[in-house]
Amino acid sequence: MIKVAFFDAKPYDIPSFEAYGKEHDMTFRFLETKLNEDTVELARGCNAVCVFVNDNVNAAVIDRLYEFGVRLIALRSAGYNNVDIRAAFGKVHVVHVPAYSPYAVAEHAMALLLTSVRRIHKAYNRTREFNFSLSGLTGFDFHGKTVGVVGTGKIGRIFIDICRGFGMHVIAYDLFPAKDSGIDYVPLDELFERSDIISLHCPLTDETRHMIGEASIEKMKKGVVIVNTSRGGLIDTAALLEGIKSRKVGAACLDVYEEEADVFFEDRSGHIMNDELLARLISMPNVIVTSHQAFLTEEALNNIAETTVHNIRSCFDNDGICDNELCYRCGDIEHCKKQRKQRCF
Repeated sequence: MIKVAFFDAKPYDIPSFEAYGKEHDMTFRFLETKLNEDTVELARGCNAVCVFVNDNVNAAVIDRLYEFGVRLIALRSAGYNNVDIRAAFGKVHVVHVPAYSPYAVAEHAMALLLTSVRRIHKAYNRTREFNFSLSGLTGFDFHGKTVGVVGTGKIGRIFIDICRGFGMHVIAYDLFPAKDSGIDYVPLDELFERSDIISLHCPLTDETRHMIGEASIEKMKKGVVIVNTSRGGLIDTAALLEGIKSRKVGAACLDVYEEEADVFFEDRSGHIMNDELLARLISMPNVIVTSHQAFLTEEALNNIAETTVHNIRSCFDNDGICDNELCYRCGDIEHCKKQRKQRCF
């Protein structure tokens, strides 16, 4: 029986993980708390830990897990910037879910964009109070506008397809362009300069952190709309606020926030918001913030549970090979040069 400490558990996580766990001789210890240096003791006696985007799996946590005999960190997300992959190498294997429902995230990005541009959230609040005035609700057509997509993995390409359905002109930037995709790739600075709308669909790395900052915002069109359903750290929040205040940024649609770890996924309605930057963002009439919910569809939750359980089971089988292992050895974390023919260590 494989025992898994499941951190940052939410009610919507439990049913699917319990069901798939029973099928694969696996039990989950569901814990509401996030994994960090103060809570790592809760993993004692388990073979693996299952973590989400706001668990802090740093070197100190990894050393403690290794000490306890934990040999696997199973991310139930695609992103892994919250795990010190380098520190884990040689001690604890790390796996992730590379694609659970790219449609869910891409569709949420478009939902945010439509809501913002067509002022649907404002109209909803008005009509609930029987205010049927149209003043201040003027938007703009998507047809013919230029959208710049940063990152053309599965989610980015699906978002591009949606935009093309609206008759939008798409340009894109990616360090590794998709071959034979028909996508019009341009340098990043050119994308900033030409785009009416910019949507981020890339991972958070040292190179991409704060890619949207003071310098890049200065290059953008006046009134640009920025959408981020990827990782909060891609945007310098202080610079974004200044861009909004100066009217350079026309609107921001955010499903992620760089300091979300202690805020998102929790009910904070009865508390004073100590994060002044987030409070100011939410107070802006041209900003929409959702709490990292782009992934939250029934299909995605099912796929996340199925893939995560399969990842765990694979790592504890005889050969221990998992296609979704993240490897530090080769430097190419997601695309190991060994092509998954053996464990990474």
